[in-house]
Amino acid sequence: MRDALEQLQLLRANITSVYMGNAQAVDRLIVCLLSRGHVLIEDVPGVGKTVLANALAKSVRCGFARIQCTPDLLPSDVTGVSVFLREGHDGSGRFEFRKGPIFANVVLADEINRTTPRTQSAMLEAMSEGTVSAEGQVFLLPQPFIVVATQNPYEFEGTYFLPENQLDRFLMRISLGYPSPDDESRILQKQPARTALRDLQPVMASEDVLQLQGVVDAVRMDPSLVDYVIALAQATRDNEDLQVGVSPRGSLALAQAARATAVLAGRDYCVPEDIVKNVLSVCAHRVISKSYMHAGDTQTTRRIMQRVLETVPSPA
Repeated sequence: MRDALEQLQLLRANITSVYMGNAQAVDRLIVCLLSRGHVLIEDVPGVGKTVLANALAKSVRCGFARIQCTPDLLPSDVTGVSVFLREGHDGSGRFEFRKGPIFANVVLADEINRTTPRTQSAMLEAMSEGTVSAEGQVFLLPQPFIVVATQNPYEFEGTYFLPENQLDRFLMRISLGYPSPDDESRILQKQPARTALRDLQPVMASEDVLQLQGVVDAVRMDPSLVDYVIALAQATRDNEDLQVGVSPRGSLALAQAARATAVLAGRDYCVPEDIVKNVLSVCAHRVISKSYMHAGDTQTTRRIMQRVLETVPSPA
């Protein structure tokens, strides 16, 4: 556990040497990586969403791909396409599948809500199953695999709502917020960030990430904490303000995020605070309020989840 903590502290320090904003967001991004989950970063332009995602990718020695989402992006631009290879003078040949950018360890889907729902759904199988089905074949994605997606708020022009089943594939949905005056002062003095990001060196390999994910799987969770996760999920299903509550997939995501949070704190066991820290980020985008029939209503669902968190008693 000590070796794991030292590696994670080194990873955190490497990321924060470039991204000088919300330190809590850095920890949540690392938790998603350890949990084999994906993260959706939502905020206004210019607060460092892409810098944070790039800093994670450059800190791990593995395959990286960036998808710049636009309205004309096609599903095949994400997953790949078959091309015809001519082999003879008579025009004979064969089709060969050329893998798309989704076949990388760390995939940055920048401004994901600027592309159409059809293309957004092209990533659904990859994020859920770790595979891509194309041309009658099933291709395995490399491991570790994490999608770091960024998006602007839905009030901005030219954006599309992410379908509920797509949102459910993200382990966390987080917001960065504006930096503090001290952090912004550091940004102004040490930027441009592009220069620092270009010079950033990896501090661990993909094999190290897989090993750390195994450490997370071995973290102990007391039965009382399992009951606490179930009680939180059940409270959302019974809540009169919610049309859709947290599913069993959401409960599993919350438990796994709690285990990863424990490892990040240097423990091989969970405490109630590990669950409490992750409830809003893991669960708020998985529920739908009755007053706004779409999972994109982040503020309302976060307020409801906060009330649920205050209502369900935490184990001692």
